[in-house]
Amino acid sequence: MTLMTKHEDLQEYLEDPEAISPMIFLSEPHPKVSLIIPTLNEAENLVQVLPTITSIVDELVIVDGESDDDTLGFVRERRPDALIVLEKRHVKGHALRAGFEAAHGDIIVMMDADGSMDARDIVIFVASLQARADVVKGSRFVQGGGSSDLTLLRTSGNLALTQTVRMVFGGRYSDLCYGYMAFWRHVRPAFEGEIGGFEVETFLNILALAAGLRVVEVASFERPRIHGESNLHTFRDGARVLRTNYRERGGLTRARASLGVPRHLAHTVEEFTHIARTAEKP
Repeated sequence: MTLMTKHEDLQEYLEDPEAISPMIFLSEPHPKVSLIIPTLNEAENLVQVLPTITSIVDELVIVDGESDDDTLGFVRERRPDALIVLEKRHVKGHALRAGFEAAHGDIIVMMDADGSMDARDIVIFVASLQARADVVKGSRFVQGGGSSDLTLLRTSGNLALTQTVRMVFGGRYSDLCYGYMAFWRHVRPAFEGEIGGFEVETFLNILALAAGLRVVEVASFERPRIHGESNLHTFRDGARVLRTNYRERGGLTRARASLGVPRHLAHTVEEFTHIARTAEKP
């Protein structure tokens, strides 16, 4: 057997999540996994995205922002078991919050509906959480990750924002603005706060740092959106991320200092929530 043949066999095996899931799970009983997908006129994309969701996901939560295409009709036809949540505020942050509240799983995963994120990565997210991480996030900039959609402008902006957060809040994030992530349900209180737009990913990452949570980045590959146009606006949303950093740095930095890092020194998520709220008061 040639090296190329071995590589092809391995690649075919690794592309079958159902085959590798039993090998990756670390404990019994298996935690219940909820997958949250915000949607707004994503019917054409869901045609290709929904079939890629494997049995590792126990609960599919679709949070829809009043789509006027056949998004909900398609979901009801193809995934009658899905939990559908209607969110009138047409912004990603509010959709994710609504999904967090509706989900019943031990593990909560957030993924976009446009086909840019690989649902097979969920297996790795769950394994990392079972290996005692609190939060797992995808990164396009660690070994094995990548993107066929990032422009030079978006790459430069993401790098600048990532470095800003590292300087202001600490941590070692390599990819701040990628919204593919998962966390244990019991750390959700650390993510309280009202952030509406695409800056929600940055906000969640900052809150995880402030709480002293164990955050693991895993390689993830981003593909171009399958159909339609993205609602992301590079300059406007980048400015909102910077404003979020500036607005939160005082209270969250004080909360982080009050807690001490790492978290295992004594403090809980509930303690952080109380301290963070106190720090925000004048």
